[in-house]
Amino acid sequence: MKTIWLAIITFVMFVMTVGMANAQDKEEGEESGLALPRMVSLRSNLINARSGPGARYPIEWVYQQKGAPVEITAEFELWRKIKDWEGSQTWVHKSMLSGTRTIKMTAKGESNIYASDDYQSRVVAKVEDQVIGQVKKCPSGSSFCLIKFDNIEGWVPRRNMFGVYADEVID
Repeated sequence: MKTIWLAIITFVMFVMTVGMANAQDKEEGEESGLALPRMVSLRSNLINARSGPGARYPIEWVYQQKGAPVEITAEFELWRKIKDWEGSQTWVHKSMLSGTRTIKMTAKGESNIYASDDYQSRVVAKVEDQVIGQVKKCPSGSSFCLIKFDNIEGWVPRRNMFGVYADEVID
């Protein structure tokens, strides 16, 4: 009887170990399964941009602007191919990316921040190009998004920014 119980316990422990190993492999080695392309942001002030999906590939440059939006265009294991606001494509480790939605102002010079999603509304502030803001919402059918820049919040035309798709709805 002891032998039967010992065999059952050994079998159950084996099944649990294999199940945990499979779950860990899925978490550490496979692509996310999320839609491509999609927008995310840079998690750190120093991110190595590599020519391929792995640490053995050479560093092409280093991103130095935490929070800047990038578009994930491909995935390979723990690596994400990204396209930045200038159209450059490179590979970064997934741990260097955040799901926080941000935008980067791309219109040259200053852009108006409006009180509502209408060009006729009051201008609450102006923002220069290359400034990063956090996306609050982008309503359906609107050519504006509500963006927060530090302590200023207002509506910015989609055409003046990178980080939100033309018809994307964000609530």
